[in-house]
Amino acid sequence: MPPSDSAFDLAKAHVCVIVNQGSGRKAGDSIADQIRERLQGRVARLDFRRTPKGGDLTGIARHAIGQGFDLIVAAGGDGTQAAIASAVAGSPAAMVVIPGGTFNYFARDLGVGETVEQALAVLDAPHLRRIHVGEINGLLFLNNVSFGAYPEILKRREDIYKRWGRSRVAAYWSAVVAMWNLRHPIRLVVRANGTERRFKTALAFVAKSAYQLDSFGLDGAEDIRQGRLALLVARARRPWPLIRSALRLAFGKSARYQDFDLISAEEFTLETEPRHEYVAHDGEKLWMDSPFSVRVLPQALAVLVPSGSNGRDAT
Repeated sequence: MPPSDSAFDLAKAHVCVIVNQGSGRKAGDSIADQIRERLQGRVARLDFRRTPKGGDLTGIARHAIGQGFDLIVAAGGDGTQAAIASAVAGSPAAMVVIPGGTFNYFARDLGVGETVEQALAVLDAPHLRRIHVGEINGLLFLNNVSFGAYPEILKRREDIYKRWGRSRVAAYWSAVVAMWNLRHPIRLVVRANGTERRFKTALAFVAKSAYQLDSFGLDGAEDIRQGRLALLVARARRPWPLIRSALRLAFGKSARYQDFDLISAEEFTLETEPRHEYVAHDGEKLWMDSPFSVRVLPQALAVLVPSGSNGRDAT
């Protein structure tokens, strides 16, 4: 069950606002102005730090915490939130999530909304909640990590965004293009709960966001609410079956036994072939080497949530 909340005294907070100018909506200055208007004169200390796309968000947040800031406001998309959370988790500081990306799954999972106005309402009666996060080979994640088709989708998405602009329609189209061009499935060995299973698949992902699974009609959300991670392995190995699965997801018709195998656990060891794998995490991507140690970090991150929020999805 989610840990209980406690009231947060905003008047005593030393607040550092970190704005990613390169996040999906690219409205950093406007978001910063809205945050300033809401916080000016209401906190003990207020500072703003802006960074262009590709800036060291984790380093900026870590430096701010070292300077004595105890509340870090993260303005940006899911990748921004994950980078800043990497510095806040395990520290004395707490975090405020201000969505500024395309999907904003983490903000929606927390129940703070998907617009800046909705998220800023958290500051009217803030409560502190400690939540679980995920970790893969020492890298923190908030929503998911994935292997196979999805990292390829992200590569295609950037090209489509540059040509047609950012939108959810463009994001979904990039998924179809990437899956159609998929050529080679991955071989996956999963060790969890004392057992070993082997798969050959076009897509596998470990989910930490109950909201995201619910929104796609996938099983595993309740496992996440109980403090576990959900590993979903697509049964499709080739492009066309995977596209059919994606279309079923889009219409909320996916079924665990039809499209995905589900394994839930607090900790996984995953081995992939090829060993050098392109991995997506919270909308970002990088090359990593197998094996992968994936686990839950219980109550590692302190976040502000609205008063009265029941924490149904974020644990």
